Amino acid sequence: MSFSRRTGWDTAESDLARAIRERRAAGLEVVDLTVSNPTVCGFDFDGGAILEALADPGALTYDPNPLGMATAREAVAGYYRDRGAAVEPGALLLTTSTSEAYSFIFRLLCDPGDEVLAARPSYPLFDFLADLDDVVLASYPLFYDFGWWIDFAELERRITPRIRAILVVHPNNPTGHITRRPERERLEELCARRGLALIVDEVFLDYGLSEEIESFATGPHLCLTFVLSGLSKIAALPQMKVAWIATFGPELLRAEALRRLDIVADTFLSMNAPAQHALPVWLAGREAIQRQILDRVRANLARVPEPLEALPVEAGWSAVLRLPQRVGNDAIAEMLVRETGVAVHPGSFYGLPGANYIVVNLIMPNQTFVQGMEKLKQWCEPEEST
Repeated sequence: MSFSRRTGWDTAESDLARAIRERRAAGLEVVDLTVSNPTVCGFDFDGGAILEALADPGALTYDPNPLGMATAREAVAGYYRDRGAAVEPGALLLTTSTSEAYSFIFRLLCDPGDEVLAARPSYPLFDFLADLDDVVLASYPLFYDFGWWIDFAELERRITPRIRAILVVHPNNPTGHITRRPERERLEELCARRGLALIVDEVFLDYGLSEEIESFATGPHLCLTFVLSGLSKIAALPQMKVAWIATFGPELLRAEALRRLDIVADTFLSMNAPAQHALPVWLAGREAIQRQILDRVRANLARVPEPLEALPVEAGWSAVLRLPQRVGNDAIAEMLVRETGVAVHPGSFYGLPGANYIVVNLIMPNQTFVQGMEKLKQWCEPEEST
């Protein structure tokens, strides 16, 4: 028996996962600085309101709409209004996750073997999603110069006849940088000129550390644009599986895209009724949990000690840390687990250049984060710690 080539991944345990497993099996502590699940990080959720919203009697009636219930889409449109963007409920399509949203869009835009350009460094999930939809994920570079920037000259050089879309994560994960309006307008102009769609992942939009971030939903929408987000980050409820696609652009293109997406969504009808009925309540309660998360992120970021260097973080839940050059190597994350008991992601996991970058998450409890930072500091400065 044979299996599909699209799932022919290396499924062997990684060296980092093995190091963590072996340390825990030996009864040794692991300070995990990779935790990104807000539901296990000690935040104060309004559990009563969250669960009560699932008891709406309307959920007992099956009344499927491929784009999602009107009340749910109106609530999402209200979220964008609060952020200064006019989004018609009819331009929204509800999905169970941004992963599913990506899959819908890849199927809409790409034939097998077509390509999508995604920034590097960025989150590695996109590679697996592309594989599953027979899409080739190509990359364009971000460069660091007192902040992260799109290399537009190289981006345009990498556009081939097989490219169908450019993918932007705004704010980026893990770099935490914001794509500001001059770059946004340049991206839209490029996509319009080259006949490409623009896919924008905005799941961390509400987590600007020093400023409110402008959504791509505000325009100018020179090209066919898909803006993705969901409650995984907005309301810190990843377990509820609620996300969406907002569609913008020249009217003829947008209308045709929505007609086709309607059929794609109707084929799956994946969003369940209880979650759709609860969506307005969950969105309305987002600010309380967002304040807690932002306070936690700011506090942890301020606790990164020398000689560790946190690259500037404008938004999001992650930080890229640069270790002293002398201690970096290709197996840095595995080495840190074995020698300090601290789990981090290697920069290579996200496509960061160089061996002395690691990535940590900023939403775990302050005490845990400080404990991990102190262990890393001691490891970087063994002479001073003796």
